Amino acid sequence: MKTGDLARLADVKVETVLFYEKEGLLPRPARTRSNYRDYGKSDVARLLFIRRSRDLGFDLQSVRKLLTLADDLSQPCDAIDAIASEQLSKVKRKIADLKALQSELKNVVGQCKSGTVSDCKIIEALGSL
Repeated sequence: MKTGDLARLADVKVETVLFYEKEGLLPRPARTRSNYRDYGKSDVARLLFIRRSRDLGFDLQSVRKLLTLADDLSQPCDAIDAIASEQLSKVKRKIADLKALQSELKNVVGQCKSGTVSDCKIIEALGSL
């Protein structure tokens, strides 16, 4: 299949496919006589794996490690567990940061009395100009 077909099947842009190929996450495909890239079913599966990993917030380095580990089905999955656990910790930290941000914004907005800008607690909380 051509690049556009692969992109459609994985619900990504063509540029994304080419980027992952350039980064070495997708293997360079064979070429047709017309010099089009010719992807197969395994490329679809690999691209879906990459896309899902990215959806879960894994950075490219982690995706690369996961792919390398997934390519050797005989090894234990301790390293994969460690990568996933690290990502979970990052997500928990982000959630905590977002909750703190939500609380702070709620507090500032709650002080708003809909007066004039000179009395605006939101502007005051952001710092004077």
